[in-house]
Amino acid sequence: MPPNDRYLTLDDLRKRIETGEIDTVVLAFTDMQGRLQGKRMHGQYFLDVVVEHGTEGCNYLLAVDIDMNTVDGYAISSWERGYGDMEFVPDWETIRLLPHLPATALVQCDLVWLDHTPVVQSPRAILRRQLEALGERNLVALAGTELEFIAFNTSYEDATRLGHRGLEPVNQYNVDYSILGTSRAEPLLRDIRNTMYAAGLDVEGAKGECNLGQHEIGFLYADALVTADNHSVYKTVAKEIAAQRGQAITFMAKYNEREGSSCHIHLSLRGKDGDVVFWDGAGHSDAHGDGHGGGRSAMYDSFVAGVLATMRDFTLMYAPNVNSYKRFADGSFAPTAIAWGEDNRTCAVRLVGHGPSARMENRVPGGDVNPYLALAAMLAGGRHGIEQGLVLEPEQKGNAYHSDKPHVPHTLREARDAWASSELARAAFGDDVVDHYTNMADVELKAFDAAVTDWELQRSFERM
Repeated sequence: MPPNDRYLTLDDLRKRIETGEIDTVVLAFTDMQGRLQGKRMHGQYFLDVVVEHGTEGCNYLLAVDIDMNTVDGYAISSWERGYGDMEFVPDWETIRLLPHLPATALVQCDLVWLDHTPVVQSPRAILRRQLEALGERNLVALAGTELEFIAFNTSYEDATRLGHRGLEPVNQYNVDYSILGTSRAEPLLRDIRNTMYAAGLDVEGAKGECNLGQHEIGFLYADALVTADNHSVYKTVAKEIAAQRGQAITFMAKYNEREGSSCHIHLSLRGKDGDVVFWDGAGHSDAHGDGHGGGRSAMYDSFVAGVLATMRDFTLMYAPNVNSYKRFADGSFAPTAIAWGEDNRTCAVRLVGHGPSARMENRVPGGDVNPYLALAAMLAGGRHGIEQGLVLEPEQKGNAYHSDKPHVPHTLREARDAWASSELARAAFGDDVVDHYTNMADVELKAFDAAVTDWELQRSFERM
């Protein structure tokens, strides 16, 4: 069943195409970089051909860099393999309207090879595998992503012409929680909120953030796969709405030297029947009681311990780009210490809520995160903690920036090496996945190492 009645069933979509209410169907999957990629189908062709027979796309779509250049090193796609096709398999529970576009609906897809075996390297398949492993323990995952962005009154075209420097942010001062300040950006924010609600997302609200022009729109938690699907749709639609208004949005983790843009991920487990498993009626230790009737369960503690134990090995899944690591700075509200604390925003993992609302918040990911990969990593790490019965270390109290806890990797290269050499990663995801995303990091690093940056020019042009 679709998540709510704002989604469409296949019968609903068929009727709307036949009456002319919908004439375009976007068929899309999420790529390694977290982008929606796919095709726009004429509505009648979609009904006549695609519903029964599907459609295909080149397998290079999971083996390119951010500029869509074909690159070496991927086992699934190369000149030697002939750059063949993979099949887009519609997930009929993801059909939604795209109200910001005329007469358009979207269907999200899984990817399979032409022999119908899954493309295990695709982000949605990676998350599905972890959810299936969780399901074998009669558990389900609920998640929410808090995604920040910076909005500009400058268009994307002008931003490119200006070299992405000197753009006009929608706010000229810190508008964190400011009603007055966020009113300046409300036409854009309202447009995004209402469009996303009509597209099936459950919108909570919007608030200002610290950097100039920085904002966050929040959505209600959902099943982890639905949350990842919604996250990908939201990023694309928000950019499209901004572009329609002659504005621009960036989800870069670190746009400038001020505050970065985070994507805090909240996660909890439930039993398949909806039972709360992260909280005990009496708590498994008196130390875990909090005056709310009970305390953290042993499963909850082991899950968090597993996420912490795998944090360094899996950081590549949370911070996939060179720019991601510019965000990790002391006193920035972005974590550096691999530690946990009760409602402590200086730690990589913050525990919040009690009873049914008890959940962990992973503060490591930035706005550039691929939600499927990050959620898969959290689930794999947490499941490792449960299966190994890991004991949760003592809580970090006070300022984790000044603690002696181990740090998240400082650079993409450090995270790449930890991921590539990790026995835990290979056990949880398989060699095919680990090697694929190692190569993605290698491609990013090679491109960065070859680039001459603004910093080098400003520092060296005259004085060196």
